Amino acid sequence: MGKQHCQIIVPVALLLLGILGILLLAIPANDMKQPPEYMYGIVLDAGSSHTAMYVYKWPADKQNGTGIVTQHSECHVKGGGISSYAEEQGGAARSLELCLNEAMRDIPKSRHQLTPVYLGATAGMRLLNISNPIATKRILGEVGQKIQSYPFNFRGAVILSGQEEGAYGWVTVNYLLENFIKYGLVGRWLSPGRETVGALDFGGASTQITFLTHDKVESVENGKTLRLYGQDYTLYTHSFLCYGRDQMLRLLLAHLVQGQGYPDTITHPCYPAGHNTTMTMGKVFDSPCTAQKKPDSYNPQATLTVRGTGNYQQCQSNMTLIFSFDQCPYSKCSFNKVFQPHVKGQFMAFSAFFYTHLFLQRATGITVTSPELLERAARTLCGMSFEEMLAKAPDQKSRLQDYCAASLFLQTLLLRAYGFDYTTFPHISFQKKAGDTSIGWALGYMLSLSSLLPGESVSLRKALRPEAWIGLLFLFSLLLLVVLVYLLVNVLRGKKSGSNVI
Repeated sequence: MGKQHCQIIVPVALLLLGILGILLLAIPANDMKQPPEYMYGIVLDAGSSHTAMYVYKWPADKQNGTGIVTQHSECHVKGGGISSYAEEQGGAARSLELCLNEAMRDIPKSRHQLTPVYLGATAGMRLLNISNPIATKRILGEVGQKIQSYPFNFRGAVILSGQEEGAYGWVTVNYLLENFIKYGLVGRWLSPGRETVGALDFGGASTQITFLTHDKVESVENGKTLRLYGQDYTLYTHSFLCYGRDQMLRLLLAHLVQGQGYPDTITHPCYPAGHNTTMTMGKVFDSPCTAQKKPDSYNPQATLTVRGTGNYQQCQSNMTLIFSFDQCPYSKCSFNKVFQPHVKGQFMAFSAFFYTHLFLQRATGITVTSPELLERAARTLCGMSFEEMLAKAPDQKSRLQDYCAASLFLQTLLLRAYGFDYTTFPHISFQKKAGDTSIGWALGYMLSLSSLLPGESVSLRKALRPEAWIGLLFLFSLLLLVVLVYLLVNVLRGKKSGSNVI
């Protein structure tokens, strides 16, 4: 290395060392710590047909009082929903054990006692609370005791109202679409200023519609205001109990049994032609949704044979009759005298909406993107035999007989009841997940409740990650080594030069 090159390198190296030293010294010691651990939260979604457990996590810092939550893992409980254990003491609690054990493994042990657990029960338990409030209270107590036996922070087992279920589903949809907040290129969380998306949920015992509206909400029970990320959102929301997939099928069956005079054998225009099944009368009428249609001489153990006829037109006519479109005490209604403003903007349909829409397209090969294509696909499906459906979807064997009815329910609900038409229907997106996160009310519930959790200080700005600090320290060390080598070489040269002079 020549003397001239050394004269250039040394000042440059010293200058860079000085700049890096100033940068490192200018940042407080607290800011050089690693980011704090994640916070974790567990939501048990106790639905009417099954229970799902979602484990969420978020950085310890929060944006405007709401945590930045992502899904960490999920577990689906085997068996029916907790409401199905009304006659089995302790059964609902035992059913949760496998998933709670999985949460023990998924969440770091150091965080167990800090992890809140919420159980939210939906329409299945709302129905059980109508027919058997004593069993309802017992089940909630049993599952609460079970969760408390784990080293988590149990925050309660409650029955969500239909309004809450709809609103939290809306929060989930818009959070996943980054309509509230977005991480920008500048290393900061920003408000993207986007329009929100409506939420359409179709569970086992109820169905919900929720969307932001600027129209006057004429019914107090249909309005809800949420504050997220420093902004207020005024929503229209309604939950129709008994109009989830399972209960809707019961309503339809009860209507057919009643309409045909309560015989022991009935015809079902929504079942595939030639497909027959046998059940007890209890399967039809042992629900608050169908109790009013019971015959006078009711025997829940009596046998009922159902014979399919596969008739689209008759199926549609009977499906319409489980809705009430007569009389409206407001300026506009959906059905059953429930107020609803006009739908507008984008919507996301999930849960059973997604599965019904997916099967309809899979079985018929028709891409359902308009009311006309929805009708064509439903008409095609209802004309198929059980064997034809089975060939298209062998994995759905136990549900095949119900897809014609589910498709016509979807058609009646979305088009006639909610009022989607050829201009607004194409704006509905049918989805199961967004990225790795399941769509439903549970994430929205966690987002809202996370603002109640104690916050921890952020010890490092998001714009400068730990990897960047490692790089800076490496560069500092490298430059320091270059300078030391240069000084050592110069000392040795000086000694050598001095000895030559002597």
